[in-house]
Amino acid sequence: MEYFCGWWPPETGRSSDEVADGMAGAPEERGPGPSAGEQLQQQHVACQVFPERLAQGKPQQGFLSGFFTNNQKCQLMLMKTLQTNPYVKLLLDAMKHSGCAVNRERHFSCEDCNGHVSGGFDASVSQIVLCQNNIHNQAHMNRVVTHELIHAFDHCRAHVNWFTNVRHLACSEIRAANLSGDCSLVNEIFRLRFGLKQHHQTCVRDRAILSILAVRNISKEVAQKAVDEVFESCFNDHEPFGRIPHNKTYARYAHRDFQNRDRYYSNI
Repeated sequence: MEYFCGWWPPETGRSSDEVADGMAGAPEERGPGPSAGEQLQQQHVACQVFPERLAQGKPQQGFLSGFFTNNQKCQLMLMKTLQTNPYVKLLLDAMKHSGCAVNRERHFSCEDCNGHVSGGFDASVSQIVLCQNNIHNQAHMNRVVTHELIHAFDHCRAHVNWFTNVRHLACSEIRAANLSGDCSLVNEIFRLRFGLKQHHQTCVRDRAILSILAVRNISKEVAQKAVDEVFESCFNDHEPFGRIPHNKTYARYAHRDFQNRDRYYSNI
């Protein structure tokens, strides 16, 4: 499961209601940041899930932290993901195009986490947290980074109320499960969960509900209701991929199309 709460404020954004309607709408000026109450809630959850975060929301950086095996392995896997994974390369281009350029040293942090959390986003310092004690192979790192960057992209392009509107959270979790490859056939076979009719949609719905329950103290019924209310529009919102990238080949095609689309609009 992944925890997150926000990203960089973009130059333009969209209204809260439009997020739950498929992340679509006309640009408007970005509103003010989170309230003091929301900031306290973000810090409380972040410190519970990510114990290496200090009370004020900053990552704890010990002098020898970079020499531990888990940290070294995490850093190496992250570098490979950023350089070679087609899902991530497309998302990085899309973030830059939207005014939210990502820097590896500044916006990623490998840390130990509680429980079985794989990663998340600490809004207080604008960093994706990668749980070095729970990410054990390159494929898992690829999925976690992709998942978190989809949340980051959503926050970059829209007014997302992560803590006050569960429908907004549900929409981004649906998109992350749908577009990150988490519900690929291979992953579902490894989970011993596969079927024939609309299995991808079922997986996306189930993964979104699980992610919500992992980071919100609400009932399963409330989480299911939120997912069901926004599922159709958010499942069909494929930005910035333009399609569901079922595997790396689809992701490469999507990245090529995104680059060509960007060149086209830049020449108009």
